[in-house]
Amino acid sequence: MDFKIRKMVKKDIPQVQHVAKTSWNATYEGIIPRNIQDSFLSNAYNDQSMERRLDGSHIFVAETDGEIVGFANYSPVSEDGKAELGALYLRPEYQGKGAGTAFLEEGKEKLDDVKEIFINVEKDNEIGKNFYKAKGFEVVSEFDDNFDGYILKTLRMVLKVKE
Repeated sequence: MDFKIRKMVKKDIPQVQHVAKTSWNATYEGIIPRNIQDSFLSNAYNDQSMERRLDGSHIFVAETDGEIVGFANYSPVSEDGKAELGALYLRPEYQGKGAGTAFLEEGKEKLDDVKEIFINVEKDNEIGKNFYKAKGFEVVSEFDDNFDGYILKTLRMVLKVKE
């Protein structure tokens, strides 16, 4: 599959919002009730939140034929070399085609001085959990995450980029 990874720009917001909704609904069907998903998405991915993310973090998009099919959102790198991968979402029909791996490589390459990348993944999200494990992430903790009043079992994982 031919796709290009690039930095997100403001005009990409509507397509990124669509990717977030599509992938969330597909990934968390049967795991997180739809009303909780909708509430989270409307808060985390509204226009103002997206503009704040653009200004304060690193967001990359995967584009094919002029259409955004996925995105990854990294926090800035802390002084001790840690970064958070807050989101890595792909439209379901583009999963398993290399874009997720490309997003990880882009983060490792473009985030100056990154030593560790952290991710939180819902314990029942088998696709996400298996992807991160296959890429070298290791579970460092497990915790209950209060998600709009709904308790999620969450795994904290880390990828050691360099010592």
